[in-house]
Amino acid sequence: MLPAGICKFQLDERLEADSHNIMWLGLCELRLADDKRWPWVMLVPQRHGITEIHDLTPLDQTMLTFESNLVSEALKKVTGCFKINTGALGNIVPQLHLHVIARFEADPNWPDPIWGYGVRERYERDEKRRFAAKLRKAL
Repeated sequence: MLPAGICKFQLDERLEADSHNIMWLGLCELRLADDKRWPWVMLVPQRHGITEIHDLTPLDQTMLTFESNLVSEALKKVTGCFKINTGALGNIVPQLHLHVIARFEADPNWPDPIWGYGVRERYERDEKRRFAAKLRKAL
């Protein structure tokens, strides 16, 4: 991420409150969603005022695709999940962010979407650190 003053980018306060930084990639900040029911990460392109993928430059669109593929492969490797779900919804938080979620046939609400299902289960500090370390290593 560029130092303050060089870049106007600011992470949406809801993303900041509901997720934790894992690492910065080339274009995106990789964040862990604070809900341990699903291994769930988000890619947040570090671009000011962007709400849709088509708002990105062609090069940034390519980078987002590349980074989402890397993260998807690493998440599948780390979790051994059945399926990776990817989506950019933005109905509540319009700042562009791409969800990458590991799904299992026995997970809560399978095969239906995770959105709005049940009560979030926050990570304990050590769980969060261990998961982030495994994902960083896989990347």
